[in-house]
Amino acid sequence: MRDPVLNRLSLVPIRRYTRPMAREKINTQAIGLDAGLGFMRWLTGAENLHYGLWTGLEPKAENLGQAQAAYTDLLFSYLPDGPLSILDVGGGAGETARKLIALGHKVEIVVPSPLLASRCRENAPEARVHEMIFEDFSSDKRFDLCLFSESFQYIPLDTALDKALDHVTDKGHVLIADCFRSDDFTSDGKTRIAGGGHPISAFHAAIETRPVTCLRDQDITEAVAPSIDLEQTLFHVFGDAISLVDAELSAKRPKTRWLLSRALGALMGKRKLHRLDRRLRGNDRTSAVFSRNNRYVITLLGRS
Repeated sequence: MRDPVLNRLSLVPIRRYTRPMAREKINTQAIGLDAGLGFMRWLTGAENLHYGLWTGLEPKAENLGQAQAAYTDLLFSYLPDGPLSILDVGGGAGETARKLIALGHKVEIVVPSPLLASRCRENAPEARVHEMIFEDFSSDKRFDLCLFSESFQYIPLDTALDKALDHVTDKGHVLIADCFRSDDFTSDGKTRIAGGGHPISAFHAAIETRPVTCLRDQDITEAVAPSIDLEQTLFHVFGDAISLVDAELSAKRPKTRWLLSRALGALMGKRKLHRLDRRLRGNDRTSAVFSRNNRYVITLLGRS
């Protein structure tokens, strides 16, 4: 019997290899990131990878650029008086650094992905880029501000806070804008819940044990949550297109469809295909589910 997931997902592009016998691991994350950057650049004219702030905006694709710009404006309103020397941890594709430099700040970026490091050098050529994980970063320089814009959740909590404090001046600041798991977080163990991050209660407890003062703290969960609905709508568009082409192949080119299905199954495996199928056609990821399971906060800490 054919696997129903393989049947429905037989048209995802398959890469050709010059050495077919090689068993190299395929970096699907890098492929997806590259495609995502290209899509965002096409849709908004920029390579922003962060949430949008949807206050007063309808969650439609044509409003995404405006929503992301509103998010950046809010984030920058947390910056202390400058100009500042800023360490941008997990700097994405360099769009935030580029805007910070345009405001007169000096920026260094820490980013582990070779693809994103390359985009940072292109988008923010004045910034120094450190291609490594933050855990491995070391510098004699001390910064006025350590910035985590949707990168804090990918670093162990204690490590992120302690290293950030080690790399700012005695009067320096740490600015964190990211998702945290709420105290009401629940999971069925099968679906990847949108959002993520450290438990919000653990974050607050960790702050209390550090020599810092919380200068500003704002919960913007409800304002960013519509980003999830927009994302799922876009995935449904892709899923519907795949289904239509898949039906055509089933009716008119069944052998080609069978070959593509087998190749895709060997390339990704059933588990990844199942997750992709739920992303393309499921309704598990909604703004309501996001708001229940996450708290998205912007927090400015000052050394005390």
